Amino acid sequence: MNLDYIVREPENITSKTTILFMLHGYGSNEQDLFSFRESLPADWILVSFRAPKQTQFEGYSWFDIDFNNPEHFIDIDQAKDALQNVLENIMAISNKYGLTDNKTHLCGFSQGGILCYSLALKYPDLFNYVACLSSYPEEKLLTDIVKDKKKLEKLRFFVSHGTDDAIIPMEWGRKAADLLYDLSCYFTFREYMSGHGVNQKNYIDLMDFYSK
Repeated sequence: MNLDYIVREPENITSKTTILFMLHGYGSNEQDLFSFRESLPADWILVSFRAPKQTQFEGYSWFDIDFNNPEHFIDIDQAKDALQNVLENIMAISNKYGLTDNKTHLCGFSQGGILCYSLALKYPDLFNYVACLSSYPEEKLLTDIVKDKKKLEKLRFFVSHGTDDAIIPMEWGRKAADLLYDLSCYFTFREYMSGHGVNQKNYIDLMDFYSK
């Protein structure tokens, strides 16, 4: 299924042009992370997807969430479908632009971050810089990840979480540090005095991560 998305294209596109795919959180839309575009490199292609499921208040989601059931917080079957859908759309858009020798980055917030962990660790040969904001690695989506250190070595993770996050608890977010450390991945893990969102310091650190 083709996902709706918005895009910012640079003046010149070659097979080596860097592309960044953005995945928003529950109840949001494609405009959310796209607001970062002014601070991101002008020679990148930016693609911000809209999740396929409608929620209240004109928002969208990648999969259903049960906020009252931490053991079954997310609908795993829907999340697996979303994962495959996003992967297919990433491949199709990359092919459309003729990107064969480029870097492909990911940025996901909350729900979108859950998908980014899975995409990067299942298909590490496809991605480079991966930012997971106010999110956590869902074990039930990571059953068949790549564990070969050599295949994971070109991935770089930026993980951030608010200490007062009331949606995804801080301790869930910290699971990422344990996971990525055990896999010998390169990662930066940052905690901020904030809730479920990206404060100014987090934003500055994120842009610094992508500028390296």
